Amino acid sequence: MKKTNFKTSSKLEVKNALHFFFAIEKGRRCGHSNQPEQMTLERHHPPSRRPASVIIGRMREHSHSEWIPNIILGQDYDRRYIDAPIHYDVLENLAVFFGRDMPVHRHAQYLQIHYIDRGEISFHIDDKIYHAQGPSLILTPPSVPHSFLTEPEACGHVLTIHQSIVWQLLKDGLQQEMDTELNHGICIVRAELEPRQRTQWPLITQTFRNLKVEWFREHPAKRLALHTLVRLLLIQISRLSAKEAESTTVNNDDLQIFRRFSDLIEGHYREHWHLPEYTDRLGISESRLHQICQRVSNRSPKKLIHDRIIQETKRLLTFSNLSSSDICYQLGFSDPAYFSRFFKRHTGVTAQRYRSEQQ
Repeated sequence: MKKTNFKTSSKLEVKNALHFFFAIEKGRRCGHSNQPEQMTLERHHPPSRRPASVIIGRMREHSHSEWIPNIILGQDYDRRYIDAPIHYDVLENLAVFFGRDMPVHRHAQYLQIHYIDRGEISFHIDDKIYHAQGPSLILTPPSVPHSFLTEPEACGHVLTIHQSIVWQLLKDGLQQEMDTELNHGICIVRAELEPRQRTQWPLITQTFRNLKVEWFREHPAKRLALHTLVRLLLIQISRLSAKEAESTTVNNDDLQIFRRFSDLIEGHYREHWHLPEYTDRLGISESRLHQICQRVSNRSPKKLIHDRIIQETKRLLTFSNLSSSDICYQLGFSDPAYFSRFFKRHTGVTAQRYRSEQQ
């Protein structure tokens, strides 16, 4: 498979930008001055990698005072399509760039469709959480905050569509079938469809394959073909949207607690806080925190903390010249041997092996 030729900032910088928003919010709460929306991120980097400016999209503030980054794929991912109303890529390419554990973000004015051909995905749209096994399809409305976690073997397609295309399709007659779904999002799993509906699934699969061919090749009337295929895909989805996958609804209080816990992890994972320190700060019991984390993320509190440490370890192994011992101490470990065992227990490979695989 030919990989996309990225012409913009590195995956590290975009991930750093996402985490930087949480730092902005912490500073804002403490009364620090307003932060700029455009910045250059500094980092340690091998000689072969040049740091680049990350252009941060416009942000909006939620009722619980958390900044949600706006990711513009044509700006933050591939600048060849900075003004394109349609953007397509295979899920694997986007996973390499942004990571498979994507923090909460949004796409202002853009609807997004994730098609999972195989593998598992946990998808959080606003106050709903879906755990879906491929083949499945998830539609996220424009500007709606969402986050997701895809398993390493998950593969498929990601289609991003400007809302003007959708509006025109609604105007042309799809209003009644799709208006509600476009406001709240949907998840459709092939295995949960009725037999009659399941026979329509190959049509969606073929449309995504056709989109892939049109996107990566230069054919006459390419733009017209892409617009036609997108309209066809939305119609096909509307025919199946009545059989939506079941979701778990999370109340706003639980969401706020989970996000506060995520902020605390971000601020203290290097200090290796124990769970009682987190729950004392949150003012809840350990059992309640465990229930909330399982409901929102399908992971335990300890797993979320460990995942953040592993994520940072991988980042440093990939994008810095620091030795494993240096990384160990930077992440708050006191024993390099224990740090090595910790990393291997959670990833299945040694730190040296992981670093060599990323080069």
